[in-house]
Amino acid sequence: MYEKLGKAAQYIQSIKTSKPKIGIVLGSGLGVFVDQIEDKTIIAYNDIPHFKKTTVEGHEGRLILGKVKGVEVVVLQGRLHAYEGLPMDEVVFPIRLLAILGINILILTNAAGGVNLNYRPGDLVLIADHINLTGKNPLIGPNNNQMGPRFPDMSHAYHPELLAIMKSVSQSLGNNIHEGIYAGVLGPTYETPAEIKMIRTLGGDMVGMSTVAECIAANHLGLKVCGVSCITNMGSGILDQKLNHDDIKHEAQKAMNHFTSLLNLSIEKFGKL
Repeated sequence: MYEKLGKAAQYIQSIKTSKPKIGIVLGSGLGVFVDQIEDKTIIAYNDIPHFKKTTVEGHEGRLILGKVKGVEVVVLQGRLHAYEGLPMDEVVFPIRLLAILGINILILTNAAGGVNLNYRPGDLVLIADHINLTGKNPLIGPNNNQMGPRFPDMSHAYHPELLAIMKSVSQSLGNNIHEGIYAGVLGPTYETPAEIKMIRTLGGDMVGMSTVAECIAANHLGLKVCGVSCITNMGSGILDQKLNHDDIKHEAQKAMNHFTSLLNLSIEKFGKL
């Protein structure tokens, strides 16, 4: 794994030499944020050694190097999911690659279903913590001590300082933003009404099929992590309607003004840490 990461990083650095401070993963329908990136260099996932191609609509499959508010960033426009049939080490390969490239802060974004009855489609929610309901963990197997410890601490999986900064930024923009617990499931089916009730009972506020494995891998690597979910639909059974991916992408696009402003100003502040 470490050799594969080295080859992938070497290829990227051969195209553009940079040492990004912040990595950003863009979830379903949130890829419009790339328009905010200056001095862009775009590399297709297909061209990066040992990098898998994303197969999900709304995930473009591009790694982008550039700057936001003068801060060097590397952006993953589209992510990999275990439900695509990939082993967990391949799902988190991109996160580990970003660490090799030099980031120390990781911003995870996703489209999520609302479980908390106070949420509405179009709301943004800062991830305060998560519940892993996937039955999987990217650290299963022999530990690579070059990456991190055998038993990484997850007490502050989402860094409190970064969370506070993002909350303050949202308030300064005059936008309402929630804090909540993200429940990660395997997918690819949407949850049943009974499962949504279970997740609410367990303390989950929103649910999705990503992010958790990436957060675990990032904490293993010693990165500071923060996350934001865009509520694109209410969980199954809350409203009398069927769920489909096109509606989710549409709702994500409606939240883009708040989303891009939040990320822009947060990145500017993160760059000073």
